[in-house]
Amino acid sequence: MSVMQIKRVDWLVSITVLSSLLMVWLVLTGFDAVLHFLQQLGNIGKNGYTLTDAIVYVLVTTPRRLYEMFGNAALIGGLLGLGGLASTGELTALRATGMSKLRIATSAVGIVAVLMVGVVILGETAAPWGDQQAQAMDLRLKSSGSIGSTSSGLWARDGNRFINAKSSLLRPVNGHSSVQLADVRVFTLTPDGQLSRFDWAKTAEHDGKQWVFDEVRSTTLDNQGTHTTTAVNERWESRLDPNVLEQSLIQPQYLAMRDLRRNMTYLETNGESPGVYAIAFWGRALYPLNVLVLVLCAMPFAFGALRSGGLGKRMFLGMLLAIGWYFLQKAMVSFGTVYGIPPLVANLLPAMVLALAAWLYFRKHA
Repeated sequence: MSVMQIKRVDWLVSITVLSSLLMVWLVLTGFDAVLHFLQQLGNIGKNGYTLTDAIVYVLVTTPRRLYEMFGNAALIGGLLGLGGLASTGELTALRATGMSKLRIATSAVGIVAVLMVGVVILGETAAPWGDQQAQAMDLRLKSSGSIGSTSSGLWARDGNRFINAKSSLLRPVNGHSSVQLADVRVFTLTPDGQLSRFDWAKTAEHDGKQWVFDEVRSTTLDNQGTHTTTAVNERWESRLDPNVLEQSLIQPQYLAMRDLRRNMTYLETNGESPGVYAIAFWGRALYPLNVLVLVLCAMPFAFGALRSGGLGKRMFLGMLLAIGWYFLQKAMVSFGTVYGIPPLVANLLPAMVLALAAWLYFRKHA
């Protein structure tokens, strides 16, 4: 086969897969966006939440939906594209010209890899930004405007006190997650708006009854000047609801890798397990590999099971593979968490199993 022929057939396979992928990606993302928009309609009228807020919420979280749906779209789109070529006999013609199954599958996976570059950039930039905006809207809705999130961290009002936490994260406590605030500042004002007290704490965490500050430095201001005291820990009476904070925190799987890495480092420095942040970090890091391996492993069905059958059969098989892959990954990660397998290994193992299966198939059917 000449170089020109190779380029043409690669182009045929790539364009066919690309068109199917984009169609499926748009449908999956649009369907998910509509479902979430309908959910947001139920919040209209609560604490000043409007139809515009619902629309903005869906729009800012669209980049994350695009990122999440890409894997399924690539799998189903790849099956639809090659399945269409198989049903029209074009795939058989390509094989007759000497083009191997691996070569055809590589052409299909190649276009997915090109798109993956943009998807990863989207997942590390626009998607986390959009989720931060959505988090801020959730905070305003659930806290009646008494809690907000800005570039300077979390802000909350508790009577005559204003609380600022530079960062907040989930940490494992007795089998469940608890919200921990870090680098906390509390400003206490007098009735006429003057600063009367300033507290700083390294961390703040709710023990189930009240908040507890660690490594506290307190400064009071009066007519005689300023007075500073320190304490290892200090109990703090506050109406700041930890449940609202936990529900409004961005889920670890939605954070950018740099933020996940920072939270992991913070927990490890304090002698704690990085837990969900490590799982989310390696899941994000290996996401491109998982998608490409999954699409590659699905390609053999186009040479056999999809040679006959219509669109419905291909869609059904694609969704079946996507669901099976989802549960396989979840099972392996959960298994790793229970038995102490490093998150990197737990996330990598399913992809390696599929890669081995693909290698054995293409070696046998060269």
